[in-house]
Amino acid sequence: MNVAIIGASDKPDRFSYKALRKLLQAGHQVFPVHPKLENIEGQKVFPDLSAIATPLDTITLYVGPEISSKLEGALLAAKPHRVIFNPGTENAVLAEKLRAAGISTVFDCTLLMLDGGRF
Repeated sequence: MNVAIIGASDKPDRFSYKALRKLLQAGHQVFPVHPKLENIEGQKVFPDLSAIATPLDTITLYVGPEISSKLEGALLAAKPHRVIFNPGTENAVLAEKLRAAGISTVFDCTLLMLDGGRF
């Protein structure tokens, strides 16, 4: 599965870093997104979603609503099958716009989903 992580971090204590590691361990193709980082755990980091040429199955969010609201156009253009809103990233308005465009939205924790076999 092709998974983009918006708000990817190179700091091991961050949940987005832990998600990157766990997604790689589970065999997923990971596309970290961060405007200022170039590499995390040997993975190329993309400055934004438009820089990813590969079709995405899932986008998992690790940014708050103030940032994710600005990403609406990029999320819609990426046309993922689903977007995961991790705890603290909830954005009901954006989720509704994504659903209206046929994109599934999930309010859950990527780490718990992976641990529970629900990813």
